[in-house]
Amino acid sequence: MIITIANQKGGVGKTTTVVNLATALASIDKKVLVIDMDPQYNSSMSFNAYDANKSIYKVFSNDVEINNAIQPSLIPNLNVISACEDLAAAEYELADDDNRNFLLKKYIGNIKENYDYIFIDTPPTLGLLTISSLTASDEVLIPVQCEFFALEGLSKLIKTIDIVKSNLNPVLKLNGIILTMYDKRNSLSSLIENEAREYFDTNVYKFNVPRNVTLSEAPSHGLPAIIYDLKCSGSQAYIGLAKEFLERSASNGNQ
Repeated sequence: MIITIANQKGGVGKTTTVVNLATALASIDKKVLVIDMDPQYNSSMSFNAYDANKSIYKVFSNDVEINNAIQPSLIPNLNVISACEDLAAAEYELADDDNRNFLLKKYIGNIKENYDYIFIDTPPTLGLLTISSLTASDEVLIPVQCEFFALEGLSKLIKTIDIVKSNLNPVLKLNGIILTMYDKRNSLSSLIENEAREYFDTNVYKFNVPRNVTLSEAPSHGLPAIIYDLKCSGSQAYIGLAKEFLERSASNGNQ
């Protein structure tokens, strides 16, 4: 099963969600691959698996076979394909390629049977890298920060997903929406949560990810928060989210 984590806004918790959800699933013996499609390569660094010479960009450039781009992480059962800064140029280099939106799908097709879950981290745009990721995926998971205007951007992303589904990937499904950086002391967080649940109903995950210092600290140590501090509120939220993720995937017919 292939899942893209997407939102055109930056700083909403995409990478944090990829890293910790993937780690939680790997910890219960699921075979997991993380593909970093963000030129900022934060997912790669979070797993201490950054390698510009074996990045997804090198795969797109036909310099490296995708099997050789797969890097081990410190987490058992979890591998990574790194991003690099040069990936930002891919949008321009592939502009004249009629099959550019299907490029990632083609390469993933060679390895997807080796994994239970493949998570794709995307940049904070709705450009080629994100569209290509959505085209290659079975489901999309959307983290949304509990802040003003968050739902306005979410509606635009949902429309983009519908366009991809209509024109490029008819099997694409919305796995769900995760509310991140939730602060129960802040009335705005509660307001955003209530509006999201009213408008998107059961598409919103039951578990919210709290605003938590450990979630911000862990990447600087090259570790997922779940490994860095299992007992912190952020880690516990992602463990709960992993359980709900499995339930949603099963109900969507993907397991």
